[in-house]
Amino acid sequence: MSESSFWHKYHERYHQLRSHVCIGLDSQLDKLPPSVQDSANPIREFNLAIIAATRDYATAYKPNLAFYLADGLRGLTALYETVASIPEDIPIILDCKVGDIGSTMAAYVHAFFKDLKVDAITINPLMGADVLKPLLEIESSFAFALALTSNPSAQDFFHAHELKQAIPRWMQDYPVQRLGAVVGATQVADLLAMRQSLPQRLFLIPGVGAQGGDLQAVLTHAIDSESEPRILINSSRGIIFASSGEDYAEAAGAAARQLFEACKS
Repeated sequence: MSESSFWHKYHERYHQLRSHVCIGLDSQLDKLPPSVQDSANPIREFNLAIIAATRDYATAYKPNLAFYLADGLRGLTALYETVASIPEDIPIILDCKVGDIGSTMAAYVHAFFKDLKVDAITINPLMGADVLKPLLEIESSFAFALALTSNPSAQDFFHAHELKQAIPRWMQDYPVQRLGAVVGATQVADLLAMRQSLPQRLFLIPGVGAQGGDLQAVLTHAIDSESEPRILINSSRGIIFASSGEDYAEAAGAAARQLFEACKS
């Protein structure tokens, strides 16, 4: 794989830090500390401080597109400048959960990989192979398909027996270097089964932290092997909103370090 690919950058970063930590930049405007609210671009100022305080522990960053769109043009400016500020060796996952077909999906792919220049995106795979086709045409791109999400109402669809089997089976048609899986930490009973269904795949695991996911269950059941665990444990609110005071960046750094160390214990 190309040195600019997500797969290469992830492996280089993981083996450098031995960190499973992915930091979700879910920078919701009304939750930002008062100390940044009056700045010209609050989300940008907040993110730059968070990145500076946490980058020693982060194997990846994951901005969530929705929170940037919610602040309009200013929010999109914050997103672009956030992506540009993240050190080149740290891969960036855009959490957008898109899943369309044809020219629509091709437009998403162009916007995110060619213009914004992230390294990976999250996708909803339910429209099938057409969701992946434009993405696979870009050599260095990577996607995480929603396989079993962390939210309580995941049981409405993702817990259906047929779907829990169908998505992993569908993923087997694509190389592990191009497609990973989103598997929620709150789905403790299914972690081992998902790993057995998806050997060698990189798992993006939300739900640890504010959602109360079981970190030890993840470390026990979701890893692929001791030498190549292939998990990214995402924490968003639990890290970036560890404090609402002027010490918000320092508190985020401490929370990132705590998760980093907990993953090693």
